[in-house]
Amino acid sequence: MNQNKILNEKNFTSSLVMALSLLPTAPTKAEVEEKAKQLAAVFGYTGDITPVVTEVMVAIDTRMGTGVSLIDVEAEHDNEWHLKRDNIQWTYSDAYSDFLRTGGWGSDVIQSLSDVGDKILGHLQDPTSVGSWDRRGLVIGHVQSGKTANYMGVISKAADAGYKFIIVIAGIHNNLRKQTQERIDEGFVGRSSNPENRVNIGVGLTPDYPHPATLTNIHDDFRKHTANSSGWKINDFSKPIVLVIKKNVSTLETLYDWLKEMNAAGNGQISDIPMLVIDDEADNASINTNKPDLDPTKTNAWIRSILGLFAKSCYIGYTATPFANIFINPDAYDKDVYEELFPRDFIYCLDAPSTYFGPDKVFLDEDSSDKILEPIVDCENYLRFAHKKDDLVTELPPSLYNAVNQFVIARTIRNLRGQSNKHCSMMINVSRFVVIQNRVRDFISLYTNKLKEAVKSYYAMPEAISSQNSYMRSLKTTFCNDYAHCELSWEEVKISLNNATENLRIFVVNSKSDEVLDYKKYENDGTALTAIAIGGLSLSRGLTIEGLCISYMYRNTRMYDTLMQMGRWFGYRPGFEDLCKVHLAKDSIDWYSHIAESSEELRMQIKRMRRAQLSPKQFGLYVKAHDNSLLITAPNKMRTGERLTFNQNFSGKLIESYILPTDDHINAKNEKLIAQYWKEGFGGEVKETSKGWTIQNVAVSKLEDFLTSFYTHPSFAEKKSAAISYLRLISDEFQTGDVLLISIKGKGEDALQYKLGVQERSSAKLLEKEKAWRASKLRVASRGDEGLDLTIEQRQRAQDMASNEDKDKKASDFHYRTIRNKPLLMIHVIDPEAKEDSEKRVPAFGLSFPQGNYDREVEVVANIIWVNKMHGDVIDTPDEEDDYDE
Repeated sequence: MNQNKILNEKNFTSSLVMALSLLPTAPTKAEVEEKAKQLAAVFGYTGDITPVVTEVMVAIDTRMGTGVSLIDVEAEHDNEWHLKRDNIQWTYSDAYSDFLRTGGWGSDVIQSLSDVGDKILGHLQDPTSVGSWDRRGLVIGHVQSGKTANYMGVISKAADAGYKFIIVIAGIHNNLRKQTQERIDEGFVGRSSNPENRVNIGVGLTPDYPHPATLTNIHDDFRKHTANSSGWKINDFSKPIVLVIKKNVSTLETLYDWLKEMNAAGNGQISDIPMLVIDDEADNASINTNKPDLDPTKTNAWIRSILGLFAKSCYIGYTATPFANIFINPDAYDKDVYEELFPRDFIYCLDAPSTYFGPDKVFLDEDSSDKILEPIVDCENYLRFAHKKDDLVTELPPSLYNAVNQFVIARTIRNLRGQSNKHCSMMINVSRFVVIQNRVRDFISLYTNKLKEAVKSYYAMPEAISSQNSYMRSLKTTFCNDYAHCELSWEEVKISLNNATENLRIFVVNSKSDEVLDYKKYENDGTALTAIAIGGLSLSRGLTIEGLCISYMYRNTRMYDTLMQMGRWFGYRPGFEDLCKVHLAKDSIDWYSHIAESSEELRMQIKRMRRAQLSPKQFGLYVKAHDNSLLITAPNKMRTGERLTFNQNFSGKLIESYILPTDDHINAKNEKLIAQYWKEGFGGEVKETSKGWTIQNVAVSKLEDFLTSFYTHPSFAEKKSAAISYLRLISDEFQTGDVLLISIKGKGEDALQYKLGVQERSSAKLLEKEKAWRASKLRVASRGDEGLDLTIEQRQRAQDMASNEDKDKKASDFHYRTIRNKPLLMIHVIDPEAKEDSEKRVPAFGLSFPQGNYDREVEVVANIIWVNKMHGDVIDTPDEEDDYDE
């Protein structure tokens, strides 16, 4: 074996995965270890097999469902055309699967990826079909979950089926386009597009591989001069052609001109070349409109023009969220462009692999999120949300230095776990301005240099001596506070600190920097990178940060698509998930959690809509009418006036009064109202639950009367009114609902006085000017509360429903809501201070609706000023970013 330890470990891991894939059943850990020892002897592998076994066990345990699609059931389309053609040779597809296998991917995931690719291919048109045709679709994935691997599989299968011209639109930055080009080179072209080193790579190592042609390379986007100088036309190639381009006006216009001049016939169309567009930036709509080259209205219009040149075309947009801009932000499209790019033919919702480190673990699961999330409370004193590029930065917040300490400790623990041959990274994203990013780098560089000096001097010293150094004390404090659970002592960690810090590198990642965060370069040199990446937009748009352990982001709270893309902390963390930390502003945590939960509910709605045979258009209308679409788009509507009218649909939704009044007089009135209705039993029988009481089958009119009399904060009044209107709207189908009085025993509960026990919510945020509390994560109820009064049988049905989606999945409130299938009113009393001597009692409510009424909407008059104030109106918009390629 060669001397490159990283490549040796990679190759050995791949060999072990491939050897185990031949076994008839999944092996145990002991069997994997035994097989690893046998292979190590055969190949002469002398590295530590412990991290290899850990990685292989993750690969074996990883599962991925095949997802679900919505289609236009009225359209005449055969989704199985590719299964009926006996002349397709799956050359590219098989080579791609083999490539993934050599990369250490588990057989089950490779098969699932192939199955999903088959289904998406089936939604496209058979490229051998005669005449003119077009198909439009959308694939909904997850941030950093493998969307690229998915569309690579789709491209390979499409090429096998006969698609000849393939365009991949891969972001607005050169570094992301380069990253995508490298992946296309490896997984499809099979040859490096580096002009200085055009060697066979990836799939191209397959004997007699039929290399597709490419008119772009790792350095250059599409250029008309380059294409013209070649003298080639599309028809000159017997193999497929693939282009990887940036999503900007000039590139798209140049490509359009070349296609029209060099390839279109007299009628202005290319009639005999089936083409496919993969738009990996379909969600990139809140881009800097001060940069004409990035104006989403213009870029989308040029995509439409390019599609219009081909008589046979398919377009697939890829998005990381069901709240896709094509649904909620039609302003980014001219009317005819919107209709042309709308996914009228299919929407495909991908399942995330079971080992995905995603929003559920980071934000929704209370046990894991408490360990991962760290609210930033001190940054505003050093670097304000609303800072300008010429603001003076005299120091960084202590929380950021502590995050650097966490990174050093995490790298050390990973080394001790045998992961020294793996990349390890930290991300810092605190400014949109390049000059501020460089200033942050200076401070971090100064700090890490002092940290390195301290470690080098004291790591081998007795504790009595090393603890006299302030940097060593801070590292020990960080270890004891955050990593004492890792079954290692401070002494074991301390003695290994020097190996972790000596190769630490700092990178500023932006379009103006000449530093390149190139993991593959270091990998080829045999070095595992320990990197702190500091940046803004370049870090936010699709760039993969390998081995990401620590994230520190103090950025805008509300520009949704930008914020979603900033979530580089999602992905796969085999063997070090327990070391990961995400530092965010409190507003960002609340906002992310709320939208993550709504996104997950929308994914579940897609499955329900599929069973109901609803169309992509109906789903798009439902998303547009979703109440959170207003929250997402509100920042963009600041200039349009204070009050706007929207249509909203609450089917399958939980509406909670998470904006709570601080006025004690109002809260006392609401407590009296609760006592009155409780005493009357809401007209039904009061029964005890494990967490309070329930009254079932209450007349909807009684629920409406209670809510009408319940005082809310002024900013929530319109939302409450809309919820009541929707309750009234569906009352012809649902005449009764249930009530849950949720109470914590020993917390002021007094059933004789009809007083609920308070639920402590210490992380609620006090909005002093607005005289309101905003509940943490924009939630009032605890997860699982909606199942409190369900029968054992009902709860089992909910669990069965969840298990059908993922065998390890626990039933959620969404599943309980589905099983209940009628309105539910939950009543709470919250203590937002949760101090030892606190006597705060703030009533709140939640109202959940049954699913299925997708075509019923109520008109909502929204106070946009209030909406923004309640959710953080300090917004750094993309218009102010200066991290753009020139």
